[in-house]
Amino acid sequence: MFYFPVEYFLQVYSLPLIGEVRFQKDYFSEYPEQIYIGGNRTTVYYTRKPGYYAVHYNQRDTVATGAILRLNDGAIAVFSGEPNQSEQGILSPVYTLESNGSIAVPTGLVFIRFAEGVDVESQHEVINRAGYKVAQSLSYAPHTAWLRAQSGNIVDAIAGISQLEAIANVENVEPQMLMERGFR
Repeated sequence: MFYFPVEYFLQVYSLPLIGEVRFQKDYFSEYPEQIYIGGNRTTVYYTRKPGYYAVHYNQRDTVATGAILRLNDGAIAVFSGEPNQSEQGILSPVYTLESNGSIAVPTGLVFIRFAEGVDVESQHEVINRAGYKVAQSLSYAPHTAWLRAQSGNIVDAIAGISQLEAIANVENVEPQMLMERGFR
């Protein structure tokens, strides 16, 4: 009679280990899946692209090893995969333009245009109540401005667009989406 230890028997005749199933974390669940931009002439959709992310650095020309795309003179780098905890900078999702699939990255700035004759300076209070502040006034077009969310967060800038659109005399609101330059 042969004697086999139970541990050996279990190792030989047990089922192979089933690989651990890990669900990819949605790092950007607070961001919308689609960003709609409508105007008088066109309607544009940006759709969030899973498996990609952008890092917004504090300085331009930052060395971004492994980036598939650099925007804004190197201040924004686009990577494939999942972000790691050691990333230095602000993370945001990457979107694609529905019409041609181009990669687009939100910057946190929002462009607003009031009706002709309505000065942005006169609208500071309602802009502040909507959760924004004027980041840049345009002297050549006093009825337009670049806004930033008061929190400074990109997600808040995108989420509050409907509040800006509800302001009286607003004709157009759209987030700044940076894309790779294309040549014709």
